[in-house]
Amino acid sequence: MAFTQSAEFQQFKLSQLIYDTRFRSYTIQLFVLIIVLAALYWLLGNVVDNLAAKDKDINFAYLFVRAGYDIDQQLISYTNDSTHLRASIIGLLNTLVLAFAGCVLATIVGLIAGILRLSKNWIVSRLIGVYVEVFRNVPLLLWIIVSLVFFSETRPQPRDFRVTAEMAASGQEPIAKMMFNNSVAITNRSNNIPSVQFTNDLGVIDLGFVSVSVLFLATVFILVASYFTNRFVLRTATKVQWDTGVRPTTWWKSLSIWFLPLGIFFWSMGLYLDYPVLGGFNFKGGLIISQAFMSMLVALTLYTGAFIAEAVRAGILAISRGQTEAAYALGVTPSLTTRLIILPQALRVIIPPLISQYLNLTKNTSLGIAVGYLDLNGTLGGITLNQTGRELECMVLMMSTYLVLSLIISSIMNIYNASVKLKER
Repeated sequence: MAFTQSAEFQQFKLSQLIYDTRFRSYTIQLFVLIIVLAALYWLLGNVVDNLAAKDKDINFAYLFVRAGYDIDQQLISYTNDSTHLRASIIGLLNTLVLAFAGCVLATIVGLIAGILRLSKNWIVSRLIGVYVEVFRNVPLLLWIIVSLVFFSETRPQPRDFRVTAEMAASGQEPIAKMMFNNSVAITNRSNNIPSVQFTNDLGVIDLGFVSVSVLFLATVFILVASYFTNRFVLRTATKVQWDTGVRPTTWWKSLSIWFLPLGIFFWSMGLYLDYPVLGGFNFKGGLIISQAFMSMLVALTLYTGAFIAEAVRAGILAISRGQTEAAYALGVTPSLTTRLIILPQALRVIIPPLISQYLNLTKNTSLGIAVGYLDLNGTLGGITLNQTGRELECMVLMMSTYLVLSLIISSIMNIYNASVKLKER
């Protein structure tokens, strides 16, 4: 055997790299790799030469320079004296909040719309069809602008909530009133709702570029511990069900695991609600949600939900009708059939396009700059870029950030897809 291999090696000719199918694929791949590396070398060299001609270099020191601009929506402390790096982090957090909320709401809207479009009720199915076609075929940017105009023009001004001394004396009511026992105020400027505050503070951990609240870390730790504890309880209940045929009641245990430790912790920290109050020309206190955020959230939800609805409809139609007929023959109600039989099987068809929609929604948050929503594109790719003149560095950081976010979303959804796929016994 060794002699045969040696003889074959000795008979090897360079022409085999082209004409021999055993080696041709490797030759082509090596050739393509050389071309790609050469193109990258030329591109990077061209960039360096052009920067040198303009007396510029690749430098990220601008990130530690004072930003000098304000950001309305902040999840962590920030002032105009903070650095561009902190401003970029604020923008990234705004992007993540909008993307997460949009993905959750779009999934709910898309799931409901996809199911209702298959309804036997002619009016319902046609109305959902109109919604899907209208939102799919109009650019997202237009929906964002329409949403902003709607919220800005249909909501009252903050001064409309004011009650003057003359109005109080005459018993005159204000033009607009706060909702939910004077706890929520929706104006043409912002949406003001109660915010959660704590009388006790555990301090912060300063990481240099960002400070992390110990209270936040403790909350995350409790939620993670509750998740694994609840998972153990559910697995134990499933084991008992397989052994005895009867599943123990676990809903009260799950509720206690999720809410009791967190409630005790928040009570010990002195939790209270800070309500918005009209002061001066606008509301103060509470949690302020800008109209830019609301317009982005509504537009992204309805736009992406239309695409998700079609993915849900395709997934349901991919399931054999015999599944539904068999469930009906066993006496299963239509709602239970859809929830317990059809949808679990349809997930294998729904999830792949759903991943694409999540990625599109995350990247579409960059359109928030059109309505003044300062996300990553508005901070790092907008104001910071214009102030510092570091176009290349800002674009590289933005592209890298969106790439990492997309890869993380894809990885999480692929893991979930693998966990729900049908497994043969």
